[in-house]
Amino acid sequence: MAIFRQLSLGAKAALAAGTVFVSMIVSRSYLTGSLELKAWHWLFRLQLALFANSLMLIGSLYIWRSTVSNLSHSSAAESACFQLWKMAVVAFLALAHSSFFTMLFLVAEEPYLFSLAAYACLGAYIIMLFFLCTLSGMEQAYQLVAWRSGRVVSSLDKARKLALRPALAVMVTTVLSVAGLLNAAQPPAVNTVQVPIHQLPPSMNNLKMALLSDIHLGPTVGKTKMEMFVRMVNMLQPDVTVIVGDLCDSEASVLRTAVAPLGQLHSRLGTYFVTGNHEYYTSDVSNWFALLESLNVRPLHNENVKISATRAQRGSGGGDGEDDWICLAGVDDIEADILHYYGHGMDLVKALDGCSPDHTTILLAHQPLAAKRALQARPDINLILSGHTHAGQIFPLNVAAYLLNPFFAGLYQVAQTTFVYVSPGTAHYGIPMRLGSRAEITELILQRAS
Repeated sequence: MAIFRQLSLGAKAALAAGTVFVSMIVSRSYLTGSLELKAWHWLFRLQLALFANSLMLIGSLYIWRSTVSNLSHSSAAESACFQLWKMAVVAFLALAHSSFFTMLFLVAEEPYLFSLAAYACLGAYIIMLFFLCTLSGMEQAYQLVAWRSGRVVSSLDKARKLALRPALAVMVTTVLSVAGLLNAAQPPAVNTVQVPIHQLPPSMNNLKMALLSDIHLGPTVGKTKMEMFVRMVNMLQPDVTVIVGDLCDSEASVLRTAVAPLGQLHSRLGTYFVTGNHEYYTSDVSNWFALLESLNVRPLHNENVKISATRAQRGSGGGDGEDDWICLAGVDDIEADILHYYGHGMDLVKALDGCSPDHTTILLAHQPLAAKRALQARPDINLILSGHTHAGQIFPLNVAAYLLNPFFAGLYQVAQTTFVYVSPGTAHYGIPMRLGSRAEITELILQRAS
């Protein structure tokens, strides 16, 4: 205990984060089967919020030191403006930290203003922390160059830099945050992509698919935005609509009215859905499947449908002609395996049962990593549709998303007859910002390859 007291606040926060992380691993390994699903859901969400806040505390201490503590010895430290500045920084950090808890307590048909403010502050927090660290690194490099050249940095220069660094970071954060908020507030762009498909039946040439992903109904996305997405899709008059995961961030009973507009989707050959990692975080997948089916959205739970030019059906049957159909398959998200979610997990063999290499196969798989695994097992798949990355959503997370995923955003030609398309997302997760990315509804035109 004496050693713990001697640790710095940053070290204590890191220790707390490590402790919560270990508790998450223990819970996954030993408590998954012994707790009721609802209890497990709350425990996991609470652990996730505590873990995120423990990590954030390290960054918050750095922001406080850079924007407040380092300026407390200046002549302006006793002024009323500086006291107001301290209160503003405290409020900003408190809102950013509270964002993860809104997922537990403030989810409804439409977003609460507090949730929007909290997640907006979280986005600004990420941007500010990045630029403070960047400016600090540049300052250290400058001092190293000055030291090597034998030039002495005066105390006046140091004082100016201590004030200049947070001022620059705040200005950049404000500008980028406003730009990100305005970008995310716009309707998603409609991106039309033509994809050449090997063995596509002549009767299905120019088949139109609408692709949605990562809507994230929850603290900052509600019914109004869902109604807008449905109107935009219906204007495209798609033959098929697919939703490739991360539709929701809470239980079906909480978001029932928010998701109801999906029942107004008009797709001639059906609307289909596969799970993303966030569906499993809700621990309510069975109820979501039932709700979606009531809205005429068909979940593909490691299964497939055969789609012809005039109809779609389950099983091994085709369309009106023996070869006049394509196989649309969907797999569970790979996070189900990690969470040991009973009855779920990516099962490619089951999903592609009856999908012959002699027919066009299109696979819905939420994560690009799942797409990569599917192609390693079945390189004959013609097209895989994924999401998950959000194209990074905001800077600097774009860089991490690019490095951590085998496919980032857009259309990839993996082989002569194989393509992967990764949607940048139709809305946003939590933070109502987009920087370096744009929300999108994708209109895929399948064209018979020559």
